[in-house]
Amino acid sequence: MAVPKRKQSKQRSRKRRGANHFAMPQFAKDPNDGSTFLPHHIHPKTGMYRGRQVIDMEAN
Repeated sequence: MAVPKRKQSKQRSRKRRGANHFAMPQFAKDPNDGSTFLPHHIHPKTGMYRGRQVIDMEAN
């Protein structure tokens, strides 16, 4: 079994872990009302996706 020859420093471990921070989600802007929503998802308020009405929001 492989065993490290030297102890890994705290700085090296923290540098590696520091690269794994979560990024803020990017939002798309609705051209009609200016509200924001997640890209590649159905707009939760209007039910639109890529310029088409996908879900009838009046029925919900």
